Amino acid sequence: MTLEKRLNDEMFIFDQRLLRPQLVQATGRQSFLAALPIRKPAGVIFLFVPCAFVLALAGSSSAASAPAQHELYDGWLKMYDLKFDEAHSTFAAWERSHPDDSLGPASNAAAYLFSELARLGALESELFVDDSRFKDRAKLRPDPDRKALFVHEIAQADRLADAALQKSGADSDALFVKSLTLGLRADNAGLVEKQSLAALSYTKESRVFAEKVIQAKPEAADAYLGPGVENYLLSLKPAPLRVLLRVTGSNVDRERGLQEIRETALHGHYLEPFAKMLLAVAALRDKDPVHARELLGELHRRFPDNELYSREMNRIDKRAY
Repeated sequence: MTLEKRLNDEMFIFDQRLLRPQLVQATGRQSFLAALPIRKPAGVIFLFVPCAFVLALAGSSSAASAPAQHELYDGWLKMYDLKFDEAHSTFAAWERSHPDDSLGPASNAAAYLFSELARLGALESELFVDDSRFKDRAKLRPDPDRKALFVHEIAQADRLADAALQKSGADSDALFVKSLTLGLRADNAGLVEKQSLAALSYTKESRVFAEKVIQAKPEAADAYLGPGVENYLLSLKPAPLRVLLRVTGSNVDRERGLQEIRETALHGHYLEPFAKMLLAVAALRDKDPVHARELLGELHRRFPDNELYSREMNRIDKRAY
């Protein structure tokens, strides 16, 4: 069996970016905003990866201090609450008023992708807690019009981010967006197209950009999430496959991955809520439904209209895990 077939047949693939960017437990850390000077006022934004409860938002303690980007932040909140039409309207307005901001189209791309995942029922936690169900999942058939819009927004975000990086290779905003778009590509490949090897490739590319953010700002807690997800999810694979993954340049350290995810959950800004959802998934996999329910309860209190939270808590209460 070829490496490509082995990976496509057996791997959980996520992204990072992800995401998708992607950022642990440090003292004296600052929020991810410290790494994004232009986005200092921004609120909580998540990065998507193929894992349970992808559209979850826990809320950030620093969100209230983000007035300057309130409109963009509000669009992400609507997306986390599964109000995709409102999110698209918000992001489109942001793009018109900030034509050089690559995060606008990247945000809209995320909304197009994950509205499809929600519509197609691809966000159920059983898929990600049960390895066999994920492996045997059917290939999804997304709406072609929405897919075209997703591709368009991703290309626009990449174009703007690349232009910014041409001016300064250390532009943290642009590095963040590159990591995010690669993460979204990984999500699309892994969850929709069922192309695990392509998703893995995008994930590793996304990690490169996340690591550049970390290099510039080690205290940028959000930047650890992508590497953390990669380490954790790939560490769950059988030992022979982990060896192959290491050879091909992947990170597969479970404990390090959990440490990185916890850092983002504790101190992250954009990705803090998503990190909490990943920890809930990890708790379910570790047969710790009490901790998972605590995390889900926090999400449910913040977004009572998002039925994913209550549905997952009901499964825990019924001892479905």
